[in-house]
Formats: sequence, C-alpha cells, structure tokens
Amino acid sequence: MRLAIISDIHSNLEALTEALTIISAKKIDDIICLGDTLGYGANPRECLSLVQSVTGHILRGNHDEASVDISKTEYFNRYARFAAEWTHKQLTPEEMEFIKRLPSSIELYGLLFTHSSPFEPDEWHYIVSYDDAKINFPLFSAPVCFIGHSHLPGIYCEDRITRDIVPGKKYIINVGSVGQPRDNDPRLSFGLFDTETLKYENIRAEYDIDSAAEKIIKAGLPKSLALRLYDGK
Repeated sequence: MRLAIISDIHSNLEALTEALTIISAKKIDDIICLGDTLGYGANPRECLSLVQSVTGHILRGNHDEASVDISKTEYFNRYARFAAEWTHKQLTPEEMEFIKRLPSSIELYGLLFTHSSPFEPDEWHYIVSYDDAKINFPLFSAPVCFIGHSHLPGIYCEDRITRDIVPGKKYIINVGSVGQPRDNDPRLSFGLFDTETLKYENIRAEYDIDSAAEKIIKAGLPKSLALRLYDGK
C-alpha cells in the first residue's frame, strides 16, 4: 500500500494543487490528511473541498478547530487569530459541522496518524526534538506515527539514531507542511510511505507562491502571512 500523507495546508490552494498533481503521478493507493487544512491562507473553502474530493481520511488540526470556534484562539498570535476569525466568516454551517466531526487521530493500515502528538492529541502539543518524541513512544503500539503541526519535517526513531524505517523499531515522522513550511525552505512538503517496503520519502516541490501571496493580501489578511511564504518561516 502506497500512502501519501499531507498536512498543514493552511488554505494555500496553489500549494495543495501542486502537491496533489505530484501525488497523482506517483500512483498512490490512499491519501491521509493530518489536519490544519484551514487557517492563514486565502482559500479555506476551496482547500477543504479539494481535500474532501481526494480522501475520506481527514483529521482536525488546531487551526481547523479555531476556525469553527473562535474561543480556541486564546493562545494564537495576533496574525493567526485574525486569520482564524476571517476564515470563520468564510465557512458555511455545513462546512463547520463537517470540521467539528473530524477526529484528531486515526489508525489505518497498522499505522497511527495524528495532527500533533500521541500524547493528548486534542491539546496540540508539539514534537520538535527527540526529547519531545521520547515521551510519546510508549503511548502508541503502531510501528510508525505520522504527525504534522510544527511544519518541520523530520524522522524520530526510539533509538535516537536510526533514520531508515526498519522492523522492530518505533518511529514518529513529521511530514512537514504543504501550505506553510517553516524550516527555512519555502517549498511545499509532504510524505510518501510504502507499507510493504517500509520506504519513506519526504517530497519537496516548488509551487506558485506569488499567486498564493497575492490572494492573501487581496483578501485583507495580514501581509506578513504572505511574505513568510517566500522565506519558509
């Protein structure tokens, strides 16, 4: 089974469209979306509709949650809060109900998929280091847990050393962000995983940042949300 794992699209239609074009050419069997389809960008409804059209495996992220419940923006910075409030106004009641019903974690194909972490997945904890990952390994039984949330692609093995996926070890893999990378690389990021060969590949690709940024500015969203796309920060 060849899987594509996408996450943190953040209403960036240009990045999502490019990612799905690549996925289509890779002969993938299934797609899993780890959440945060919404937030920051200018095409929330279009991105949600497009994700719904390609997969039934969609998770809820913290920005998705905040987009339907503004009280959840308490810990957001002012730009993220503004974007959540703007997104909230764009969504239909039906779209909001759909988002509210989404899970924050699912198990499929003997693997765990969650937006933030196995530990209290609805509390949106970050995994950005081995020490963060270490406390999570005892909390799941699957050999691999796929996450997003931090927008920082990376592989964490329970032995702290191994990078290739091999039987008998546990891994947490962050697939990065499709729509708003933050590892100083502005290219979109997502993951491919073969459940038979255990091969994992992090895909990076350029997309039309100019169009995505222009839409953000025209929508009246903070200009900084457009400019950061060019820096990958």
